[in-house]
Amino acid sequence: MNSLDWQVAVLVILAALLHASWNALVKTGQDRVLTVVTVSAVGLVFSLCALPFFPAPARESWPYLALGVVTHGGFKAFLLLAYARGELSRVYPMARGVAPLLVALFSEGVAGEVLSGTEWVGVALISAGLAALTLEGGVPRREERAALVYAVMTGVFIASYTLVDGVGIRLSGSLFGYTAWLFTLDALPMLAAGWVLRRRALRAFLASGVVPALAAGSLSLAAYVVVLWALSRGAMAPIAALRETGVIFATLIGTLILKERFGRQRILAALLVVGGVSALSF
Repeated sequence: MNSLDWQVAVLVILAALLHASWNALVKTGQDRVLTVVTVSAVGLVFSLCALPFFPAPARESWPYLALGVVTHGGFKAFLLLAYARGELSRVYPMARGVAPLLVALFSEGVAGEVLSGTEWVGVALISAGLAALTLEGGVPRREERAALVYAVMTGVFIASYTLVDGVGIRLSGSLFGYTAWLFTLDALPMLAAGWVLRRRALRAFLASGVVPALAAGSLSLAAYVVVLWALSRGAMAPIAALRETGVIFATLIGTLILKERFGRQRILAALLVVGGVSALSF
């Protein structure tokens, strides 16, 4: 499973757009922790509705489901820590840029996938473009380094759940059954953490901040269902790299909607990512 059909590539890029959109909603949300909890709650509702209609995943995939819950939880925890200490424009590219390189490095050992030279070029170009976005303002200052460490750890967990879910979905024999169980099991610790950490802010959030959070949850659910489907049909490293084109969409959203600046280095970064996508696609 070393090839990546163009139809799969197009859908993964669409998932990247959805991912960037829900992250923009999280960025502008009233309460980031409760927004992320709401994202998990939306997944839980849809998953509970789907569970009766799809076969349970095969027994061989359940250890991967357990690991998936751990790695998804780690991703959310470190993402929130990074956002609490750093700017979105630096944290997000660093986190998303680390992941495809790690997936490329470990996908052969985990899933027996050997990348071609062109695919390695594509992964490297996308990661270089994302790194350029991170370093746009120069070398990070001392107070920013903790945020970038958390961002790197976020990327480690992104790579981890990509590999774990990629193998698990292939062993499950039931794409939607595996997805429903993953979202169900993943949501429970998030809801518990949200109640413990932010229950006093819950009433105000429900009054004025829950609608954008529900939209973010719907976009997040749609995006990852597409990614899981893609992982069942194509090589993990190119899919992981294509997902990171969401940084470009996030940059465009920030420029056109949030009125953030779009300098020369961001243009260069976008061109590097486009070149990487072309290498992976052709």
